[in-house]
Amino acid sequence: MSNGAAGMIPVYRSIEEIPARFGPSVGAIGNFDGVHLGHRKILDAVVTDAHALEMAAVAITFNPHPEHFLRPGDAPELLTSIEERVRLLGETGIDAVVVLQFDAALAGLSAREFVRRILVDALRIFRLHEGHSFRFGHRAEAGVEELEEFGNEFGFGVSVHEALRVHGLEVSSSAIRALVAAGDVRTARWMLGRPFAVRSTPARGRGIGTRLLVPTVNLADSMGLLPGFGVYVTRLIVGGRCFQAVTNVGNRPTFGEASFAVESHILNFEPVELGEETIVELEFLLRLRGEIKWPSPEALKEQIFKDVARAKRYFRIAEALRQL
Repeated sequence: MSNGAAGMIPVYRSIEEIPARFGPSVGAIGNFDGVHLGHRKILDAVVTDAHALEMAAVAITFNPHPEHFLRPGDAPELLTSIEERVRLLGETGIDAVVVLQFDAALAGLSAREFVRRILVDALRIFRLHEGHSFRFGHRAEAGVEELEEFGNEFGFGVSVHEALRVHGLEVSSSAIRALVAAGDVRTARWMLGRPFAVRSTPARGRGIGTRLLVPTVNLADSMGLLPGFGVYVTRLIVGGRCFQAVTNVGNRPTFGEASFAVESHILNFEPVELGEETIVELEFLLRLRGEIKWPSPEALKEQIFKDVARAKRYFRIAEALRQL
């Protein structure tokens, strides 16, 4: 067992780690990639239900994402790592997270055995809350109708939730991933209920030692899903300090040979402690434009001034709205 970051809730990494006397509980099962507003709607119902009944509220999720195990070549880049997912789940008010290792044994488990071993025997589930498209068991053999039948058999209730819609759009992890990949971080933010963000460490060089001494930060590789190539208004969070920034995601084509980078220029720069292992969080707020190959460095410099001016205007308006 380990502790979640938010509220130090227990995180059980296998059914063997779940205490023998755990439950009775109210829960939800899902991949919860992004822990978006649709997930939060279901988890809010879990928490409300569980606390009214004086039971434990639990979220059951999987690592790796089933698609990454079953179809690694076609699996999507995820919105959140398992660590970030657990942290976000811990912020919903639930009492515990169960992270099931998705391997051949779990993939081969029938729907009935999944219900009996995990939900009934390990968690003593009293009620489950699930989205209408939820499927589980070997080859996703069962859906919510079968789940309700198992509930009648084993003695637990099932509440089925319709998909949440925001601004007329159905909220789902796959929809958010597509929006982010297309650079539409504004609509993705509506669905997530917060800005899309990546967490990484600084790339080597560029004034990074024990302190950041220049107003530019390049992030290291291996960040997972990134917005489509372009220039964005962003926030850079370092050691609890939040900086306004403009970020370019792309290959920097104006300077000859393509060289991929996620490069952030800090607008309200002050020197800050930043080593090569420091975790940096980058929030994407608005896409300003796509990446363009400019005819000269001078033309690019002129455009950068325009990008910075638009970003500063964005932050001024955002601050004025907060004052209302």
